[in-house]
Amino acid sequence: MDVRRRLLVSLLLIIAAFPLLAADRPSIVCYGDSITAGYGLQPGQSWPDALQRDLDQRGYKYKVENRGTSGATTKDAVANIKAIVQARPSLVVVEFGGNDGLRGLPPDQTRKNLDSVLNTLESAHIKVLLAGITLPPNYGPDYIQAFNKTFSDLAAKHRITFIPMIYKDLINVPGTIQQDGIHPTAKGSEIIARTILPKLTPLLHR
Repeated sequence: MDVRRRLLVSLLLIIAAFPLLAADRPSIVCYGDSITAGYGLQPGQSWPDALQRDLDQRGYKYKVENRGTSGATTKDAVANIKAIVQARPSLVVVEFGGNDGLRGLPPDQTRKNLDSVLNTLESAHIKVLLAGITLPPNYGPDYIQAFNKTFSDLAAKHRITFIPMIYKDLINVPGTIQQDGIHPTAKGSEIIARTILPKLTPLLHR
């Protein structure tokens, strides 16, 4: 009887520990705008959701947190970065700038704001993956070139992992962009996650 009781107690302790073990998993924060938030999608269809599934399938014990906000600019990223740091993530995927570009804001302003975000994360010793985006051709080659250069210059300055264009693998793939011509569909989100994964996994531990 004593043996059975000890086994039962041990089993109950293991079961009770499961939530604690899950809570102890390091986190990856996906910090961005509506592309990250999953605008126009059902719950579970954003690219951070797809990234969680991909990591789970490959045996990476991380919790992916979606901190995307629709309509957010790099100014909003600066305003809320302290809350991200306070969450103590292991890594942050930074995806901002698209709304700056669509509003025609000066690239220097976008650069300054993103630089501030990256400096804050760097000071907190948090790993970063910077995700870039580009603009429709009607914004003109000069503006688009300056906008794109913002991301590559900051990645070089901070020596961080960088994806120049997170949409690169879904361009011209049917069914990947919503009717607004901007936001990914569920299918597009799956592709974005797969685009990010090879750059992300070298920064993680199994």
